[in-house]
Amino acid sequence: MNNPIKEWAKDLNSHFTKDDLKKKKRCTKPDRKESQKIAMATAIGFAIMGFIGFFVKLIHIPINNIIVGG
Repeated sequence: MNNPIKEWAKDLNSHFTKDDLKKKKRCTKPDRKESQKIAMATAIGFAIMGFIGFFVKLIHIPINNIIVGG
């Protein structure tokens, strides 16, 4: 008895596995220079988000004090 759902799942799994193996063969590990660029971009992003959060909080503290009246 052929179950079309099982066949479809088996077919889908084999295609996924083949695609995964192709990607693993094609991908390479980043070298030192590329890793440093990624780390620098991440650090700059964290710094920018931190400054934005700081200034938003800095602006909202006086507004909150005016509203609350404390």
